[in-house]
Amino acid sequence: MALALEIVLVIAAILMTVFVLLHKGKGGGLSSLFGGGVQANLSGSTTVEKNLDRVTVLLALIWILCIIGLNLIQTYAV
Repeated sequence: MALALEIVLVIAAILMTVFVLLHKGKGGGLSSLFGGGVQANLSGSTTVEKNLDRVTVLLALIWILCIIGLNLIQTYAV
C-alpha cells in the first residue's frame, strides 16, 4: 500500500509541476517587469485555463492526500 501511494505521489508531483508551468502569467510578477503584463491583462479567462486550474487543484489534492496517507501508514504501522 505504501509503495502504491509513493508511486502516485511522484506521478502527481511531476504532473502538478508540468501543469503549473503551463499556466499563463497573471501579471504583477517578473513577466510584467519586462512588459509581459500588458498582454496578459488583455487576454480573458478561457475554458482551457479554467480546466487547467481544475486539474491543477485536483492534482494538488491527490498529492496532499498521498502525503497524509503515507504519514498515517508510517505512524500506525507495527
